[in-house]
Amino acid sequence: MSGPLFTLLRRDLGLLLLGGRRGGATLPVLFFLAVAMLYPFAVGPDAPLLARTGGGVIWVAALLAAILPLDRLIEPDLEQGMFDQWALRGIAEELIVAVRMLAHWLSFGPPLMLAAVPASALVGIDGATLRIVELGLLAGTPGLAALSVMVAALTAGLRGGAALGGLLVIPLAIPLLVFGAGSLAIGGESGLALTAAFSLVLLAITPFAAGAAIRSARS
Repeated sequence: MSGPLFTLLRRDLGLLLLGGRRGGATLPVLFFLAVAMLYPFAVGPDAPLLARTGGGVIWVAALLAAILPLDRLIEPDLEQGMFDQWALRGIAEELIVAVRMLAHWLSFGPPLMLAAVPASALVGIDGATLRIVELGLLAGTPGLAALSVMVAALTAGLRGGAALGGLLVIPLAIPLLVFGAGSLAIGGESGLALTAAFSLVLLAITPFAAGAAIRSARS
């Protein structure tokens, strides 16, 4: 990674990990754990039911945690004219988006994978299931990061863009949720492969789709 892109990555990580008054990376992790903690109270003390559905709840919590920083991914830099400055320096929007995707994933993906360990105890899933959940999160959270950045770029500059973006991310992420949760089924190893494949598709198309959306918003 070249000097300017490394500097950009360091800047993005600082903004997303710290986050100022918005809690940074701490807020998604706390939200993730809160969902896992409240779910047993909603379902009741049915251990087999918790073990059977707990993995899916972790996936839903991961999706919602990825959405939380949606309004900080593109909109602030667009309003402040940062993309214009980067364009003057010859840095393409696609490269900026790729770096933003990496920063977003680093700010919530690994922390959620660590938080999945206590979350698994809260929802009552065993070690073997936790291993599959972790592999699924490793394969799927990059796709969630890419999808969040793409939707943030598409809705940047619109009134109520953050709320609209959240509504758009949820249905678009359904394949990831289906494949990720499907990997928990007996013989569902193909779910991990499909999760990784869909995630790679999102990683491939997001820089171009988001870059075009940003150029359109700048014009």
